[in-house]
Order: sequence, then C-alpha cells, then structure tokens
Amino acid sequence: MSAPTTEAPLQEHGGGDVRSSRRLRQVRELGILLALVLLIAATTAVNPGFLSSQSIDDLLLGATLLTILAVGQTLVVITRSVDLSVGSVLGLSAFAVGTLFVSFPGLPVPVVALAGVLLGAVCGAVNGALVATARVPALVVTLGTLYVFRGIDYWWASGTQINAADMPASFLGLGRTSVLGVPVPALIALGVVVAAGWYLRSYRSGRELYAIGSEPHAARLSGIPVDRRIFGAFVVNGALAGLAGVLYAARFGTLDATVGSGLELEVVAAAVVGGVAIFGGSGTVYGAALGAVLLTTIGSALPVLRVNAFWQEAVVGLLILVAIGMDRLLAVRAARRLRGGESRGA
Repeated sequence: MSAPTTEAPLQEHGGGDVRSSRRLRQVRELGILLALVLLIAATTAVNPGFLSSQSIDDLLLGATLLTILAVGQTLVVITRSVDLSVGSVLGLSAFAVGTLFVSFPGLPVPVVALAGVLLGAVCGAVNGALVATARVPALVVTLGTLYVFRGIDYWWASGTQINAADMPASFLGLGRTSVLGVPVPALIALGVVVAAGWYLRSYRSGRELYAIGSEPHAARLSGIPVDRRIFGAFVVNGALAGLAGVLYAARFGTLDATVGSGLELEVVAAAVVGGVAIFGGSGTVYGAALGAVLLTTIGSALPVLRVNAFWQEAVVGLLILVAIGMDRLLAVRAARRLRGGESRGA
C-alpha cells in the first residue's frame, strides 16, 4: 500500500471533474447574475424610480452586511460545517462598539472598530474550539452559542439603548460616506469578497478547506491539519461578523440587544443560493456575494411590485430548494462520470 500524500484530496479539485464542476459553478453564478438583472429590469419597468441613485445606494448598503456575513459563512460551510450564531455575534459586536464610545468617548475610531472585530473573532474561536477540538457537530454548537451570545447581549444591554448621539460623527460618517458614488461600507464588502476569493484560490490552506469539505477522513489521512483549518475558518467567520457589527453601528446608530436577530438563516440562504454546497467541498465567495445581493434585491423589489411580504419568504425558500436540487444533480453527474471513468480504466 502506498503512503498517503497531502496532494490526494486536492487533486479531487484539480482534475477533469473539477473543471466540469467549476464550469457548472460559473454557469450558476451567471444564472444568479441573469436573475438579478431580470429582477431589476422588471422592477424598473414598473417603477422607474427603483434605479435612482438613492435606491441604488440603499440597495448597496442593504447588501453590504449580508455579503460580508455570507463570505464568512462560505468559509465555514465549505468545510462541511455551519454557523448559526453570526446574527448574535453581529449584535454583540455592535453593542460593544456603542458601549465603548459611551464609556470612553476619547477612544480613536479605529481602536473601537478593531475591538468590535476582535470580539467577533473571540466568539468565532469559541465556536471553532467546540467544533474542532470537542468534535461537537457545528449545527448543535452554533445553535447553542446563538442563544448564549444573545443572552450575554441582553444581560449587557439590560433594556438600554445606545443612540447615534452617543457616538462620534466621524464614526457615523463611515456608514454614510461615498467614494466615487459608491458607499464606503459597500467598498469594504467588495474588498472582503476579493480577499477571501483570492485566499481560497491562491493559498494551499484555502484549497485544503475544500478538501476537508469533500472528504474529511481522507483529508485527515492525507496529513491536512483538519481541526486547525476548521478552527481558523470559524475564527475568520466570527471576525467578519464582528466587522459587520461595526458597520451596522456606523450605519444605523441605534443599538440594542435585538440587533441582528433572525439574520443567521438569511446568511445561510445567501450562501446556498449563491452555489455554496450545504454538504461542503464546493462553492465560491463570489457566488455567495451574488446570492446576498439577489436576496437583498428581492427584499427591495417585491414591495415595489406590490407583492405580499409572505411571498418574499416563499421566493427565498424556493431559491434554496432549487440551489440544493442543483447541488444534488451535480453530485449525481460527477458520480456517474467517475463510474464511467473507472469502467473505461478497468
């Protein structure tokens, strides 16, 4: 028996089947982009004001937080895990930022923003340690920490609320300033997407996340530090949730213990609709970002089209089912192609 090498799982993502999967992912991402264009065109035909500069700004700002969270969720999901606590981490980080400004008015804005990101990273480290070290299923761990982090937020807030008047204008300006007509938070989200996509594509540790999600046991036997990679994915995901909390505080200025409630399912939906396989091993942050923009646009377009809010949730649910169906179809086709290759090689 030959000794396993660290290349084996990676080769699963580098051969002909991988090229086929990559082409299908690109087709799916183009499909999402086409659906987005058609939705915007139909909504604009009904109400030309939908494409006004103010509406575009609102759309970009609305998609910003979901995009950042979807990128972090993608890093976790491709390792065959999930993080349901991101909404609570966002809320906790946002309230921590507001509290720091109230308690220490002289603190520089970058220091407070960094504190919010670090708090999110600590929450992610708690999740990662429980999943990677204690080997507890991510669904169970993050469902529990969803309530733990939210409970800490409620205890900390104690029914109080932080308003925009309690925060410096320079910080609030972060959520309202534009560069060449593009809101700064949207530029930050774009930077996060590009950086994460570059990391997953260019770094060995990034490609190993796909190998872990494709076949964890084979990845472990091949010498990939599976636990360390999963722990790192959760930490980065938590840090991005903290960053989203900082941007939420800068944009809205009003903070209480309910911030981010119910956001976790929308984040998972954005990643899945964007082509990230819920069973791990496949998907890109670009697709997840497109999924986030599509869901945000649906939320903005349906009221303009005078569609009941109930149907908005139904449309999102339908998109998730279609995305999972396509993943299943891809898996069946890949398995059939492998069987064909084995028969020819026999």
